[in-house]
Amino acid sequence: MDFRQEFIEFALNLNVLRFGEFKTKAGRLSPYFFNAGLFNDGAALDRLSQFYAKAILASGASMDMLFGPAYKGIPLVAVSALALARAGRNVPFAFNRKEVKDHGEGGHIIGAKLAGRVLVIDDVISAGTSVRESVEIIRAAGAEPCGVVIALDRMERGTGTLSAVQEVEQDFGIPVVAVATLNDLMAFLSHHPEFKAHENAVLQYRRQYGVN
Repeated sequence: MDFRQEFIEFALNLNVLRFGEFKTKAGRLSPYFFNAGLFNDGAALDRLSQFYAKAILASGASMDMLFGPAYKGIPLVAVSALALARAGRNVPFAFNRKEVKDHGEGGHIIGAKLAGRVLVIDDVISAGTSVRESVEIIRAAGAEPCGVVIALDRMERGTGTLSAVQEVEQDFGIPVVAVATLNDLMAFLSHHPEFKAHENAVLQYRRQYGVN
């Protein structure tokens, strides 16, 4: 099975991905909901990190290090670096703290010095605020943001005709890699009869709010 399909199955098993009727921040009634905060134990985080590593390696991203935006990106960047090292690709990583420390080593960056091509690791992209802050931090350090990796791309329009992911790609000129996308979810549903009841609802939602 393709790792993207494995990821969908993994997320469903942990109730990270659920079907039903859920109101989004945009006020839309979505037939599915993805809550990355429920990857909340050691075994789940270990498996999640392996999916991130596979997505990064499959993308062929040319990077020198990883960066995780506070707060959700902090555990993700650490375990992704670990999983990449286990896969034979050892890279440094760093993350930021929200509050600037005025004692000890000071500053607001923890980990390796931001340098070269920096790949941002996050959970999802909603409004793109986290990515925007990350890009500013990376560029301010004299390094170059080279892409973003997220768990799921809903492929859904934002306020305009583009999705949040497409807006990030357009605004910053960097690619966004997702472990799985709405396309992968649709493929999973079409091959698993036990979820057939949800397939039509997701398809209708995609027709109404989706992007290519």
